[in-house]
Amino acid sequence: MASHVTGTRDDWLKARIALLEEEKELTRRSDRLARKRQDLPWVAVDKEYVFGTPAGPRTLPDLFDGREQLLVYHFMLGPNTPAGCVGCTYAADNFAGAFFHLAQHGVTFICASRAELPEIEAYKERMGWKFPWVSSAGTDFNLDFSQFTGSFNFDSPGGRTVDTVEGDELMALSSFALEDGVVYHTYSAFDRGTDVINPTWQLLDRAPLGREVGAEGFPVRRDTVEAR
Repeated sequence: MASHVTGTRDDWLKARIALLEEEKELTRRSDRLARKRQDLPWVAVDKEYVFGTPAGPRTLPDLFDGREQLLVYHFMLGPNTPAGCVGCTYAADNFAGAFFHLAQHGVTFICASRAELPEIEAYKERMGWKFPWVSSAGTDFNLDFSQFTGSFNFDSPGGRTVDTVEGDELMALSSFALEDGVVYHTYSAFDRGTDVINPTWQLLDRAPLGREVGAEGFPVRRDTVEAR
């Protein structure tokens, strides 16, 4: 373990109070950003997508499952990531408890991948997951909402192009609303923009050594390594 500053309890308390002020400001700023996300313009989805599901073909409105809000995690399992993305797998290990509670707030949460449904079902069984996961194979859904117009980070300055992203796919989260029979796209985030939905990252940020120290090869598929 690397050396760190040590001190008395009074030293810690003084530093902790100063840090608390910054944490409070971050919380307030996060609340403001959440409102700005919700204030983004809604864009009607005019393309029809049909997904493969265990219950048969389903359209995008069908995926709402009777609710008015839909969150889709774009899981990198498909033509260019046949083994399943390690990062997406790590994130998905944290999803299990969210589905019930999101539904209580009128939100349906699913994963979508470009792989065919049998591949998805096999990977779900391998990892022991129970959450809803649909196939967008044969559609442009994942490309339309996890890559947009061939750019990364919405053409922001310094953003990478998809040519620099492994397999031309991205881990991403997209939000949709259903109103009067019309589906609207409301929000998307890619790559590091999705790590706030992974509680393990957030817990590591509060551990003494943070995310990366001693984490050789992390993240990993939990069925390929022994627990420490």
